[in-house]
Amino acid sequence: MMQPVILLIILLLLAFGPMLFEAQLAAHHDRALRAAGAVEPKDDVFPWMQVVYPAAFVAMAVEAYYRPHGADALVVAGICVFVLAKGIKYWAIATLGPRWTFRVLVPPRSTRVTGGPYRFMRHPNYLGVIGELAGFALMAHAAFAGVASVRVFGWLIARRIGVEERALRIRARGTHGDHADRSSSPDDPPLLGS
Repeated sequence: MMQPVILLIILLLLAFGPMLFEAQLAAHHDRALRAAGAVEPKDDVFPWMQVVYPAAFVAMAVEAYYRPHGADALVVAGICVFVLAKGIKYWAIATLGPRWTFRVLVPPRSTRVTGGPYRFMRHPNYLGVIGELAGFALMAHAAFAGVASVRVFGWLIARRIGVEERALRIRARGTHGDHADRSSSPDDPPLLGS
């Protein structure tokens, strides 16, 4: 069995190492999109997401600290789910390119995204995020914090998807003036960081 402190450090590095990279990339894209005139809806749940997402990983790591375990089948399954989820998320990020951010930003003269994982689903980034949380919960044996994290963040993602869909409908109707691409419909794949 691994020492609880070592397990805590490993889990926190697994969660926050990639998160720091993602935050820097999102901030870079955010600045560029705003400079280009991107529009942000006012009712986004991002302020909650930026607190709940990292807190979920901390809560699961703390649960692992107080309930230490060895490397078993659950840990292996968690690693597989976590890595697969990161792969889906990074595929979505690469496909969106400079449009990917943590916030909902509708860039001017957008075209719909239909490549990469968007050929198969509307919001692959969020599938990746839920997979990260679920995989981490398995790795950490976090029965309580893991279930709570997936449920709470899943609820926030559902709210976020609603915000994105409204932003896309506004854009499709041309409410944002020259930012609209009238050939798009509300059923188009996302243009945003989802």
